[in-house]
Amino acid sequence: MGDRHTWTAAPAAAEHARSVLAAAWSCAVSAEGGREEFVGAHSVAADGRVLLHVPDDSALLAAAICSPRGEPSAVLEFADVAPVPVRNRIRARLWLAGWFVPEDGHLAFRPTRAVLRRPCGTVVVDLDELAAAEPDPLALAEAELLTHLADAHGDAVERLTRLVEPDSLHGAVRVQPLAVDRHGLTLRIERVRGNGDVRLPFHAPADDVSQLTERMHVLLTQASAVSCPRALQRQRTDRDG
Repeated sequence: MGDRHTWTAAPAAAEHARSVLAAAWSCAVSAEGGREEFVGAHSVAADGRVLLHVPDDSALLAAAICSPRGEPSAVLEFADVAPVPVRNRIRARLWLAGWFVPEDGHLAFRPTRAVLRRPCGTVVVDLDELAAAEPDPLALAEAELLTHLADAHGDAVERLTRLVEPDSLHGAVRVQPLAVDRHGLTLRIERVRGNGDVRLPFHAPADDVSQLTERMHVLLTQASAVSCPRALQRQRTDRDG
């Protein structure tokens, strides 16, 4: 196989949006001129609908019951937060505009528009694609995987920087794992001023944790065959001196 990556795909917008929905723990709802924050209160149906479980005294529930059509308009906001402490931890934001409908003791949200903002830009997500998409298979395990990598295998993270172009490491003071999905691992390179992200694609998609382990082993093997990045090494020497 050699030391070259042959798989460079990244999650499509709809898949990324479904992953944000699956992993987000909180949801901010703007409706009827107010805003409420719900923690651990939403779930996602198989068809992509967001189901919101709200307390009986919620103003949002009252609005849904009192609305003439029973469908108050609202905007839902979900934040994709990096599990590892890094600068600018918000990796993406997802907004869903639409209507709430009371349904079986909860509020079902019917989206009319979905917008995903990520570092590469903002995109309107096709609603049919959103409904049909599946979340990344690693989405629910990502937080544990990344925190373990950062806390217990800092040497492995440093070794992976050998796969990064030297220019990207110029002035680096810290490198942390930022994200992982079935297509690759993203590193956050922090500098004295500013930061940047570098993606290390896997040679093939990883559909579960066992496959991810193999993909990471391949990356580390490739990194071991590369000389140590001089830019990062010099920065660490200057910092420690």
